Amino acid sequence: MLTVGTKAPDFTLQDKEGNDISLSDFLGQKVVLYFYPKDNTPGCTRQACAFAAQYAGFLEKNIAVIGISRDSVASHQKFAAKHNLPFVLLSDPDLVAIQAYGVWQEKKMCGKVSMGVVRTTFIIDENGMIEYVMPKVKPDTNAEEILALI
Repeated sequence: MLTVGTKAPDFTLQDKEGNDISLSDFLGQKVVLYFYPKDNTPGCTRQACAFAAQYAGFLEKNIAVIGISRDSVASHQKFAAKHNLPFVLLSDPDLVAIQAYGVWQEKKMCGKVSMGVVRTTFIIDENGMIEYVMPKVKPDTNAEEILALI
């Protein structure tokens, strides 16, 4: 996993509308980049809804919010519409950003070991440097913690 003070790897992925979005598009403003396992699962839905509920606070501070998972563009579109998510969701089925940020890791659930996305949030400064790394965040409080931190 990447650490504080590291240059955030750039990437280009598709958003819920199929548009190409690059991290470098956001140079000059802070970015909350959060990785989550899967659309429409209980924890991921709570996390996304918490970011949506706090979104005005992020806008006030000129902070972009970007969520990334392996889900398809179509899945993101339905997820965002169902839960009124106002921020950017990016589709990473080929694990481009997920692996670059080191969040594709071994996970254990119910005695089974598999590879998956570990819920992690990165705060990237205006110059593209990683300012904070928040591993294994709690879905319900992640957005609130970030606003308090910044």
